[in-house]
Amino acid sequence: MIASVGTMAAEISVVIPTCRRPSLLREAIESVLAQQVLVEIIVVDDSPELSAEPVAKSFGSMVQYVANPNPTGGWPSRVRNLGWPRATAPLIHFLDDDDRVPLGYYLKAIDTFASQPDVGVLFGVVRPFSAEGEQIEHELSFFESSARRARAASRLGRKLGFSMQMFFHPTLLVCSAAIVRKELVAALSGFDPSVKLVEDVEFYSRAIRRFGAKFLDRTALHYRIGPTSLMRGKPSGDEVRRTYQLMYEKYRRDYSARELLMLKVLARTLGKFA
Repeated sequence: MIASVGTMAAEISVVIPTCRRPSLLREAIESVLAQQVLVEIIVVDDSPELSAEPVAKSFGSMVQYVANPNPTGGWPSRVRNLGWPRATAPLIHFLDDDDRVPLGYYLKAIDTFASQPDVGVLFGVVRPFSAEGEQIEHELSFFESSARRARAASRLGRKLGFSMQMFFHPTLLVCSAAIVRKELVAALSGFDPSVKLVEDVEFYSRAIRRFGAKFLDRTALHYRIGPTSLMRGKPSGDEVRRTYQLMYEKYRRDYSARELLMLKVLARTLGKFA
């Protein structure tokens, strides 16, 4: 069954930033349209030559195509911020152009949000894959560890356990692994446009602390690992450190230095028994 929006309201808005990966973009879109829910898809093309336009427009009215008038050269936070204000559904999924949505996941997500109004962020298990024959043992181990830590954090409530993990341990998720309420995105003014790397960690750390999260212990994302994968790249350590310092500054301002210290002590204490 292919679900799309005609005269009926979308249940999930899917924002896909893309740059020069048309064949992978097509796979991502097809995985969304295979879901058994009403979706709207917003593709934001960050390439100056508009490389995604033929693919996006081949799906007709099922995909809204947006060309970035000022291509960023790889600044995901700014590209996503061009897409989410156009969303009309109550839920938003920020899907990267090389990832795939598991069949049936959107239906489960919608049911979960409906039954748990105190949840602002929903995320699940990331399953890495490689279509290029890459060895992915490291990535498999990383995401298995993330799932174990998410299960443990969920026992500490909707906010602080997950926040502790996001701030002081390797991240629990990648951007495409989470679905959020649109009202949450609007309240946070979307992604911080000053953040270039680990912008998803910065965004979801704010979202989880303010609105609460739930870990859904099932596959939420098929995450592609390949030569162009960010996990295979060499991001600037200085830029990543700058992002985390910004995260700490915001937390102290919005909550308190005392609470941030408490999370750090808790992370160290629980880490000894992990």
